[in-house]
Amino acid sequence: MLGFGLLSGVTFLPLVGAAFVLLVSRGGEDEASLRNIRWATLITTIATFALSLVAWQRFDASSADFQLLEEHAWFGSGLVYKMGVDGFSMPFVLLTTFLMPFAIYASFESVTKRVASYMVAFLVLETLMIGVFCALDLVLFYLFFEGGLIPMFLIIGIWGGKRRVYASFKFFLYTLAGSLLMLVAILAMYQQAGTTDITVLLRTQFSSHLQTWLWLAFFASFAVKMPMWPVHTWLPDAHVEAPTAGSVILAAILLKMGGYGFIRFSLPMFPDASAQFAPLIYALSIVAIIYTSLVALVQEDIKKLIAYSSVAHMGFVTMGLFTLTPQGVQGAMFVMISHGLVSGALFLCVGVIYDRMHTREIAAYGGLVQRMPLYALVFMVFTLANVGLPGTSGFIGEFLALAGAFKANDWVALLATTGVILSAAYALYLYRRVIFGVLEKPSLKDIADLSPREIAIFTPLLLLTIYYGVHPQPVIDASASAVSHLISTHSALIDAAKLASAH
Repeated sequence: MLGFGLLSGVTFLPLVGAAFVLLVSRGGEDEASLRNIRWATLITTIATFALSLVAWQRFDASSADFQLLEEHAWFGSGLVYKMGVDGFSMPFVLLTTFLMPFAIYASFESVTKRVASYMVAFLVLETLMIGVFCALDLVLFYLFFEGGLIPMFLIIGIWGGKRRVYASFKFFLYTLAGSLLMLVAILAMYQQAGTTDITVLLRTQFSSHLQTWLWLAFFASFAVKMPMWPVHTWLPDAHVEAPTAGSVILAAILLKMGGYGFIRFSLPMFPDASAQFAPLIYALSIVAIIYTSLVALVQEDIKKLIAYSSVAHMGFVTMGLFTLTPQGVQGAMFVMISHGLVSGALFLCVGVIYDRMHTREIAAYGGLVQRMPLYALVFMVFTLANVGLPGTSGFIGEFLALAGAFKANDWVALLATTGVILSAAYALYLYRRVIFGVLEKPSLKDIADLSPREIAIFTPLLLLTIYYGVHPQPVIDASASAVSHLISTHSALIDAAKLASAH
């Protein structure tokens, strides 16, 4: 009972901060009030991260069980408010709470209109994202999962670029359409099992026929969220139009909810269907890795290029997960954590030059190394991590995912490896055009290098990217027990199904 209430504290502390920000904002939009609003939001996100570290301290990574459990009846409705974390969800909780202060701090100077509403939207979004990873009840999970659409819809639609309304509606409609099928599946599971408790459903054996339909319904939701090819088209638009902090959270956390959904529901609850549809997942993953990498090569907008690279990296995640090998699943987890740090940092890098020049066109830059040597160094490290250079966190996950794919199907591994080569092509091509060359554009002559605030934002992300590239064990150990439990349980269920069909 030590952890009782701790996860609820981590989840709902941002909402308390949001209420405080609303109180402070009553003072108007003068400079003093805006400063108080910004700092109150930043302190809330830092306090949430500190509380999540307390949860991590009480978490035993050597156990595959759900921990820090709390359960309450839900207003006498028969539904249950149940929270808990395991080796799959705890790393995502830490990733969310860790990145949120950077997103807020990066918005201090770039967001000047409706600042209180902007900060409240991010704090509400943080609560909903943490809730997705902690919920142990299907209805509660669905509420958090869908609820996250609303603040992100507002963040893109109000504080985004010129085509923000189009991008926000496209994001909302794509993700909502997929999730409605998941809602139907949740109702079918409740009818079949008589409960929405995830811990009970993980032990429930559904018939092979029902598994197929349930798997497809959940897949519709998670594939859009990741996003997988061909339902990825909302992502580049959303990224390009979103403010910098919105792009950071969208790439680093919201995309991971699809991968987490596959790990939490599709693989353990529908093992027969997961094995049956694995070839489909491999095919879609390879298309995503190769096709979106080629599309990234021809982009003229920096944000759009990084957005397409995210789709390619998520292809490694889905491929690794459905190999159902220890290396593949572990690699998929590592890619998601590493991609959270690296893609978030890359979007922050774009934000730095956008704040100075108000354009994301690659052609508008060139020769920045002569005026911004510090920026060139930071951008280089994250570009190389995005490519998957050994010694950076990007290498470990992709190598493990490919190793898992090679055990499952060598052709899948061979085709996916071309994505590593293509990622080097588009990432280094981008870097060369923006950073190197002759500084000939007059508008760039007086561009300033990183400010102390920007250095403070990038330093922790830089150190973690290199640290996890050299010493990946902490990330691997966090989910090792959960991975081995998932694979052994999945194998046992598949063998039991084969035995039953033989009789």
